Amino acid sequence: MDHGSQQQHPAMNRLYEVQREVQSLGPQVCTFSGLKNEREYRRLERELTQLLLEVDQVDTEGRADLQGARKRAAQEVEGLLRYLEENATHPSRLAIEELSRDAQRLVEQGVVEPQRAGGTAEISDELVDAVQELILRLTQVKTGGRVPLRKARYRALTRLCAVQDIIEGRTRQQTLPLSEDTHVAVQRINQVMVHVSGARSQLVALLMGLSGRDSCAHLSRVLTELLVELDALDVSGNAAVRNYRKQVVEEINSLLKHLDLEGEGDDTRRYDLGQNDSIRQIEAVRGRVGQLQGEVLRHCGVGDLFRPKPELQSLLTHLDQVDTARNPCIREARRRAVLEVQAVITFLDLREALICRQPSPNEPSQHRAVWLVLGSLSDLQAQVLCFNGKQADKSYMLLEELLTKQLLALDAVDPQGDEMTKVARKQAVKFAQNILSFLDMKTDEWEY
Repeated sequence: MDHGSQQQHPAMNRLYEVQREVQSLGPQVCTFSGLKNEREYRRLERELTQLLLEVDQVDTEGRADLQGARKRAAQEVEGLLRYLEENATHPSRLAIEELSRDAQRLVEQGVVEPQRAGGTAEISDELVDAVQELILRLTQVKTGGRVPLRKARYRALTRLCAVQDIIEGRTRQQTLPLSEDTHVAVQRINQVMVHVSGARSQLVALLMGLSGRDSCAHLSRVLTELLVELDALDVSGNAAVRNYRKQVVEEINSLLKHLDLEGEGDDTRRYDLGQNDSIRQIEAVRGRVGQLQGEVLRHCGVGDLFRPKPELQSLLTHLDQVDTARNPCIREARRRAVLEVQAVITFLDLREALICRQPSPNEPSQHRAVWLVLGSLSDLQAQVLCFNGKQADKSYMLLEELLTKQLLALDAVDPQGDEMTKVARKQAVKFAQNILSFLDMKTDEWEY
């Protein structure tokens, strides 16, 4: 807007004020990751609606410049209102909420209710598997890069991953209490163990939004006080009691590390995995794999074989060393990068085998038929490696159809009792299926 003489007009001054208020609300709207029934949503909606009413009430006196400024101000407010509602009602946001509720129900029945009833939750394999399944389903929710959706997914994932870590830690550690006649300090350590068991269930309830009265800060104080008390106990001269205390301290520390999740995703940018160091390492590897793959395919096009296998193997080693921090999205990103490297390696292996192949004059026809299919599969894999389209593309459907035809051709091969043909056909079928799976992975629009 021109801040010249027009700025002196009261209507223009009011529109400037509205614009400043919109600018202050904009970041809050663009990072709000909740639902329509939340207090913060209602506040933002109320303030934006009020601004829109104020814009509508500005008297432009029929002046074109004021009418244009009012129209632009109204469009900005309406755009924020629309963005706010779209994210709060987006199918992906509702999917995240539904999965979060499934997780709540699961944890309430399996962990929280038994503890409230005065018992100890028995962590079953079924519970652990069900939590893992929900984590995988959360990682598959598409966000389209929208910050509010990424935040919502990150928040749900971090909490459920923390719950997974707590319940798996419970089944792994199972610290057993010592007999109280072992040492005078054992009775108190055993009492602390009882508190820790209760705190574990309490923490799970907090993370899953099942504890209205307590807070992470309160539980953190309780656990810290238990640590101080354990540290003050005199256990000198008894290695068994000292080790027992150490185990209990480790259990308390394992719970404390999850207590900073209350504001996680709101006051940090950890939800933006594009800025994560591990993701950056994975992306750097993928970039190099892309370069090597391009070189391999170019050399194949002129009848040569470029062999960067040592470097590809070193890239696999590097990926294996990437720290995923138990984050399922980073784990999945690493898994997919590994498959990309392996796809180039298997392509090279088959090309080399085809070049070096020297069939004997009396080779069985069925064995030759399998190798003919492998030659076709190698050509198709070259196309899959450089394919960058979507599943709706005609080129995708053609590739899928051609790969399926090769599977049918292998199915038609009768080994006639020849063991080498049986083995070769089985390997060729697996190879074809892997190419199909890789093509699906390249086109499933997964995102971290």
